[in-house]
Amino acid sequence: MKIAVEGCMHGDLDNVYATLLHLQEVEKTKIDLLICCGDFQAVRNEKDLDSLNVPPKYRTMKTFWKYYSGEKVAPIPTIFIGGNHEASNYLWELYYGGWAAPQIYFLGFAGVVKFGNVRIGGLSGIYKANHYYSGHYEKLPYNEQDIRSIYHVREYDVHKLVQVQEPIDIFLSHDWPCGITDHGNVKKLIRQKPFFEKEVRSDLGIGSSLSAQSFLRLVIQIAEGTLGSQAAADLMAKLRPSYWFSAHLHCKFPALVQHGDGGSITKFLALDKCLPGRNFLQIFEIESEPGPYELHYDEEWLAITKKFNPIFPRTRRRANFSDAKLNMEECRQFVKNKLQIRGSTPFEFVRTAPCHNPHQSVASNFPSGHCRNPQTEAFLELLGLQYCLDAYSESRELPQSSGSLVSKESFGNEDIPIDDIDDDDELNGSDDGET
Repeated sequence: MKIAVEGCMHGDLDNVYATLLHLQEVEKTKIDLLICCGDFQAVRNEKDLDSLNVPPKYRTMKTFWKYYSGEKVAPIPTIFIGGNHEASNYLWELYYGGWAAPQIYFLGFAGVVKFGNVRIGGLSGIYKANHYYSGHYEKLPYNEQDIRSIYHVREYDVHKLVQVQEPIDIFLSHDWPCGITDHGNVKKLIRQKPFFEKEVRSDLGIGSSLSAQSFLRLVIQIAEGTLGSQAAADLMAKLRPSYWFSAHLHCKFPALVQHGDGGSITKFLALDKCLPGRNFLQIFEIESEPGPYELHYDEEWLAITKKFNPIFPRTRRRANFSDAKLNMEECRQFVKNKLQIRGSTPFEFVRTAPCHNPHQSVASNFPSGHCRNPQTEAFLELLGLQYCLDAYSESRELPQSSGSLVSKESFGNEDIPIDDIDDDDELNGSDDGET
């Protein structure tokens, strides 16, 4: 199977697909799957821009809406995870995963699926210590704080992934696993962006630029081993996938991680965003059964979802995992029986919002609250689970629960805005996007 991996999409589907079609024609080959490592920006219409955490100058429709409306169809099956610049209202509808558009599948806030017999897992969002132990308390319409926290990785989703026992072939995260720079050429990484050398020589006193400050933060994070996501690092150590792909920092970085003494190896690769001259695509081959290939639910993952969904945390309080009383073997047998009857292909795509019309604005009276996606409802019905994505009554202004393991030190990580600033763009005055 030939798989194309793309870094940050930033809504630029037309150019990514055009590049892949050109490669197929020039190299006389067929690409079976495209996977994207976040910042996909599945913006359906102007209302979705309200849930996109980017500066106003970046709040543009880009090209996903064409695939949502049916004007275009993705020429290559696509699987993506979420990053920190997403239409979070739409992705929340598909919390468990689902078709964001025909041929374009969102893996969910956390998830595992099979494409053919290749097993692909992923974790959406970025890691911030001060929200990690919170539940998914945000509710639509998002306020100024919610729009920034909704994409922060939560312990609940990581805990479910930790339960996975069967081998994972490919895993996706938006930000890099913490400590991954110890396994690659970190000196080359620091040299990659052209302004790094210039900035490190500059006077870092009064008047130092934001990009210089960000560079110093990056160097400090690398030296301290804190660059990236601790949750992702823990998952890599537990799951030990054959391949791990990330994005977020807008540069290419390969690494080889050997697990234990002489243990298995994970091939890691981070990629850039879609721009001319940038390393935003990588094509590789993986052993698989003969095609054609289809996307299927993963039996083990559905059993894990069934076991832990009854304790889904919709407030600020930390999930209480001891309350997950369902027996895993019984959950597995339940799922097996259901899939034997129904089949394991995901439920069909359904539009839940008006499509963008370049010549007409979306009606201002269109509901801004949570929309129940029929895909999600059907998925939960399949597993015999209650729908729990609607907003709970707890106030968003409540302080962090005493059950949350948050220290003063963990709040300091919020001061390192590596996820919010694209230093290259800031220095050069470019308008092509953020990290």
